[in-house]
Amino acid sequence: MSRAARLLRCVRRRGQLVELKDRWVHFQVRDVYHPEPAAVLNELHGADLFQGLVVDITDGGDSGRYAVVEVEGLKQPLIIAVRHILGVL
Repeated sequence: MSRAARLLRCVRRRGQLVELKDRWVHFQVRDVYHPEPAAVLNELHGADLFQGLVVDITDGGDSGRYAVVEVEGLKQPLIIAVRHILGVL
């Protein structure tokens, strides 16, 4: 393998070149290029259950009723169809 090819497989960390191939690494979901970060989260956590406080409910209409739910740890409330609420505490 040429020197240039080896350098492409490396990254500089703390002033040293570190080869990446066959190494475990850390990264954030938002930095994933492919597949889309939303697809990654859905595959990992799509069946997880959330718990939150309903702060508002829409009045319905053609598309059905929706609940606005505040979930601890999330900046924005979630909006979910009332028919998808699995339980009430």
